[in-house]
Amino acid sequence: MKAETPLRVMLADDHAVVRNGLRAIINSEKDMQVVGEVEDGLDVLDRASELQPDVILMDITMPGLGGLEATRIVKQALPNVKVLILTIYESEECLYHALNIGADGYLTKAAHESEVVLAVRALARGKCYIDPTLASLLVNAFVAAGPQRAEPDRYNMLTEREREMLPLIAGGSTNREIAKTLLLSEHTVHNHRAHLMEKLGLHDRMQLLMYAMRRGIITPQA
Repeated sequence: MKAETPLRVMLADDHAVVRNGLRAIINSEKDMQVVGEVEDGLDVLDRASELQPDVILMDITMPGLGGLEATRIVKQALPNVKVLILTIYESEECLYHALNIGADGYLTKAAHESEVVLAVRALARGKCYIDPTLASLLVNAFVAAGPQRAEPDRYNMLTEREREMLPLIAGGSTNREIAKTLLLSEHTVHNHRAHLMEKLGLHDRMQLLMYAMRRGIITPQA
């Protein structure tokens, strides 16, 4: 990352003390800076559209509009903006819902300062970042799902290009980002994504993320 172009980070949290702490953490790093803040979920999209941040640190509970709904709206309107849910909630339901609606990462407010910085950098690189303390929730989900006997055959159905795209898609990269990485058109990436999901019998990114983790293609902290 070039020092002259630091990562642009936006804070969305209704508690001033939390924003002050996050601002101090982010601005102490040479490769990132806080470019804006909001304390009402209704202001998130307008502010993000104006600032075009690389990463938004999003609280779940905010007045006006909750952080999860704000995340869904932002990811639909600004798919290249990465969203890191930063919350007090450590529930399986919140984690799954956040990833299902498009969040790129999930971190609890109990995390160490260095963990916040690592998560921001991971998301900026197009990776998915999940709080290590919550990884057990995903492991439990894998166990509950039972053996996936059809997986080897389904995976073998994928083309080399689709296998190349699988970790990128599961990690939350947009079609535009994948197209740039693999030197393809967005239309081509869109078609490969659709074929990949159909062959694996999956319906959303959360299912693909769990599939990729179960096969060891990516890890929760990748």
